[in-house]
Amino acid sequence: MQSLADLVSPLLPSVAIEVGFLEMTEPSAAVVIDRLVERGCRSISVLPLVLLGAGHAKSDVPAVILDGRRRHPGVQLRFGSPLGVSRQPVELLGKAVVAAGGAGLPLLMVSRGTSDPDANADAHKAARLLAEWTGAPFVHVGFSGVTWPSVPEAADTFARLGYTRLAVVWWYLCHGRLIEQGRTELSGFESRSGVDIVDAGHLGPHPGLVPLIVERYHESCHAQPLVNCDTCAYRAPWPGREERVGQALGVGHSQLAAEHLSHRH
Repeated sequence: MQSLADLVSPLLPSVAIEVGFLEMTEPSAAVVIDRLVERGCRSISVLPLVLLGAGHAKSDVPAVILDGRRRHPGVQLRFGSPLGVSRQPVELLGKAVVAAGGAGLPLLMVSRGTSDPDANADAHKAARLLAEWTGAPFVHVGFSGVTWPSVPEAADTFARLGYTRLAVVWWYLCHGRLIEQGRTELSGFESRSGVDIVDAGHLGPHPGLVPLIVERYHESCHAQPLVNCDTCAYRAPWPGREERVGQALGVGHSQLAAEHLSHRH
């Protein structure tokens, strides 16, 4: 993630750019906001660098911004849109599949699973776009957790359909435990099924993503966040998720949520 930020800096030479995290590692996004204010910044855009607009983008990042506004009333803090299902990541991963020798093969796209139906649907949209790009005769999505189908369940579908070779691509911005877990699961699938897998990898800190991040920055400066609300579980009820409508921001897995829980807020 830091390497990606370093690629953005030359295109925004007059902008202070720092990376903060919602959970699991430091520095937290709240600490980074404090640091930017200490450097003299009075207008700050907070960009959620995520590919799917799930709870982190819809709830946790807005909560970080609201908390920052409360602590720094003289600073303008703006919300930016997630990267989303955009041309650049689709093109980069489509080209990666082709370069790996996966053109024309059935395609398995692995994504991070969420409890947000809207975000899970976006994952299927991304998979279809990648399938159109690579000429896949069949495409299926597997999720690393939270929702269905799991990576092994999705892979088994290809074997049941009689495919002996498939391409896999990872709808992930950064490498981490979820990709390694998925690769371990797919290795087991290969061993028991005999199906050959062509792994096209994930996005990583690719220069081709930089224009999209810069675009999201300029959108935030003009108050144009593009988060989808039409099928959002926080706006309209979904079966089994009715309690989410109008739910308070920041109740997910972010460091801010953990801090609030520890103080019983």
